Amino acid sequence: MNKLKVGVVGVGYWGPNIIRNFHAMDNASVVAVSDTNAKTFSRALRISDRIRTETDYKRITDAKDIDIVCVVTPVASHYEVARRALEQGKHVFVEKPFTASSAQAEELITLARSRGLRIMVDHTMLFTGSVRKMKDVVDSGVMGKLLYYDSMRVNLGLFQHDVNVIWDLAPHDFSIADYLLSSKPVAVAAHGLDHFDRGAEDVAYVVIYFENNIIAHCNFNWISPIKVRHVLLSGEYKSLLWDDVEPDEKIKIYDRGVKVPDREKMHQLLVTYRFGDMVAPKVDNKEALALEAEYFLDGILKGSPFINDGEAGLRMVKLLEACDRSLKNRGELVLL
Repeated sequence: MNKLKVGVVGVGYWGPNIIRNFHAMDNASVVAVSDTNAKTFSRALRISDRIRTETDYKRITDAKDIDIVCVVTPVASHYEVARRALEQGKHVFVEKPFTASSAQAEELITLARSRGLRIMVDHTMLFTGSVRKMKDVVDSGVMGKLLYYDSMRVNLGLFQHDVNVIWDLAPHDFSIADYLLSSKPVAVAAHGLDHFDRGAEDVAYVVIYFENNIIAHCNFNWISPIKVRHVLLSGEYKSLLWDDVEPDEKIKIYDRGVKVPDREKMHQLLVTYRFGDMVAPKVDNKEALALEAEYFLDGILKGSPFINDGEAGLRMVKLLEACDRSLKNRGELVLL
């Protein structure tokens, strides 16, 4: 089998994970990496001493022996590096968020389509065993009509120097909601504060209104004294709780809720409550990034569609831009 040759631009916090997982694939190998800080190269060379190192990313995007370029740099440079790679005939795997603006994302999508190339945005959470289990349950119909999505993603750090807390953390929850709800967002309202005069909010609360009468609320925080990773997805019949910090029972399905026997008589408050069982299904614990890398390579070889393609990345960037507009106007509702 001829292996796909991978080049990675950016060997910082997440880059070594990208290198390790792509290099471990049967149908791919990492042949080169690039970073402006040569001190990071030791992380790549621990994986394979045959990987060549460059300080100029163009030596990766322009290399004749590379088929795929992974862009693992700050978001401000995603567009520049990905565009150069596409122009040089390379498929691209881009760290989230896809680009710094929707205009940039649209241009990259058009460029890739015109060259017959593939784009994947690294929404790794979609490949966790928990999210895949949640998707199976939602698609089975046992939850009934979905009602709301509520998430909390808070921790002490890591402060980012180039984006606010929404651009840093929200792509996780926005992509999960996009995947699970399969409903179009129609409006966004965001509230947040910059407590340290850094020019970027460190705490934020976002509300998204979707079609089909679904609402989502997300809490993002860099200064919480505790780490919380919760998602609560509720339907007419059952609800799902995902606690990513929980070591064992990460997913719990609750057969609890409310019931209105006759909607025409709702004004009479004829509401009953259902208190059923809770079950904790088994969740696959295979590394999400390994599954994502395998899915990306397989899609390139077979031409199959991606759930986290450029269009999905564009939808997330549009939500992030709407959040910025709302933040500037103290929570003003922004129509999408």
